[in-house]
Amino acid sequence: MDRHVTSIRRTLASVVPRVLVVAFALAVPSAHALAPACPPDRTSLTTNELLAEPPADATSVVLEGIVTGVFMGADELGGFYLQNDVADTPTGVFVYAPRQEPVKPGDRLRVEGRFGHHHGRPQLARIDDIETCGSGRLPEPVALELPRDAQRLQDFEDVRVRFDQTLTVTGHHELERYGSLKLAAGGRLWHPGQTGAFDDHDHAERRIVLDDGSYRARPEPVPYLDDRGTRRVGSQVPGLTGILTHAFDAHRLHPTETPQWEGGSRPEAPDPATDGALRIVTANMENDFVTLGERGAASRAERQRQEAKLNAALLPLKADLITAIELENRPAARERLIERLSQHGDITYQAVRHPAPGTDAIKVGITYRPDRLELLDAVADEDRVHHRPPLLAWFGTPEGEALFGVVAVHFKAKSGCPSSGDVDRGQGCWNERRTAQAQRLAQWIEQERRDELPVIVAGDLNAYAKEDPIRVLREAGKRDLVHAEPDRAYSYVFRGQSGQLDYLLGPKGIAERVGEAGSWAINADEPAFLGFDGSQPAEGPWRASDHDPVWLNLRVD
Repeated sequence: MDRHVTSIRRTLASVVPRVLVVAFALAVPSAHALAPACPPDRTSLTTNELLAEPPADATSVVLEGIVTGVFMGADELGGFYLQNDVADTPTGVFVYAPRQEPVKPGDRLRVEGRFGHHHGRPQLARIDDIETCGSGRLPEPVALELPRDAQRLQDFEDVRVRFDQTLTVTGHHELERYGSLKLAAGGRLWHPGQTGAFDDHDHAERRIVLDDGSYRARPEPVPYLDDRGTRRVGSQVPGLTGILTHAFDAHRLHPTETPQWEGGSRPEAPDPATDGALRIVTANMENDFVTLGERGAASRAERQRQEAKLNAALLPLKADLITAIELENRPAARERLIERLSQHGDITYQAVRHPAPGTDAIKVGITYRPDRLELLDAVADEDRVHHRPPLLAWFGTPEGEALFGVVAVHFKAKSGCPSSGDVDRGQGCWNERRTAQAQRLAQWIEQERRDELPVIVAGDLNAYAKEDPIRVLREAGKRDLVHAEPDRAYSYVFRGQSGQLDYLLGPKGIAERVGEAGSWAINADEPAFLGFDGSQPAEGPWRASDHDPVWLNLRVD
């Protein structure tokens, strides 16, 4: 370091003992120099020097560097990032300056303020002076790639970076609340219960948060929405450039260039079944309550939106049989479902009366087309392991030929964890209860079997494909009738991880008669605020529920 600069520092340190001053002014220009240094009439620190030996909080410092990111709007971070222009050792510091005159990316500034920390990151605040010394090119962003550079992210916090890869939206549960999206390398993140990789719970090396240059709650407007007002899980963004930082227990990127989105298109409804095949659907209705102010709609307007969205989700499927999950446990809910499906569509439906709906607030139901199927009988399992008794209905052709049975099922949810006992041991809490429900279900189906007719298990099992309840049913001869590769199947997204909770399962004999099948991705990939009770309810089926409906076409000839 230049001896003159060293002398100046020592002199200032002796004259102003409470003020830390550091020099960048006489740094030797390199091939990467972006703007002339500030005049050497006073000394200042580089970001490298400041962070190498950070002073105590509230110490006054003079810092010099290049502006790399500006977030000075009223709803933004309220400041800008300064970075050194030494290519091999880039460092950056945030300057909190909400009431200062705007600055521009590429400006070289000399800033005097108080050193401190915010959300665990070093910053300058309580700014006394900002001097603009010139303007030039921005430092080249540091090229990063996940998961390769996951362990190096901490080395480039508050630095301008670029992810030279395509990242995928894997979660949006904080988009409306905080303006942030979870992104992942290599596609969406899968729940370990779906893939069997139980040791990889958070996929930390593949994740990054795309933030919005603000820490304000409830940003208005919600950022990153497309022209349809959504941002679906599965959307992709290549070449993100911005300021990398760490806050709220995650590495985050505040973009300095507008993200360019790809993919994430909304799917069309599946074509109707052909050649006489029957279409069977299971759909979690997410609290289809006719009683206002309970679990479902809180007002008449919300109820009208909820019904319209559920109609838009169910009617295009042209189902011959629907198992409806999360109906209010009142006959009126079943009757209203039949009324609105028959009234707003071109198909007339009937409902199976549930002989033992149980005592839970919600129940399962079965709805069918009487012109295509004849109800032969219906029974319910009142075993106490089930708090929502499964409903098994036997169907035949209108001419009286017996075809199959369908059992509507809703196993216990993973939420509401107890303080002891059936706690989360890697498969969510209440896994022992769900496993017992699966064992009882398999046993009960065998007890109720009629003339070797196959039975389809249809509903929300609240268990992922590689978890114990599904293993029990698989060992009992039930297989997934919809997904040939269940480790990449999903009907639900929870905190950025996708997986399958909704199933159509059956024995080998009926599996051979299944034609086209799938899930209609209208709900799980969509932000929750598009729902009937959200801040921006969407027209159509989008986010009619938090689960996607699952369907199959069954040949009966």
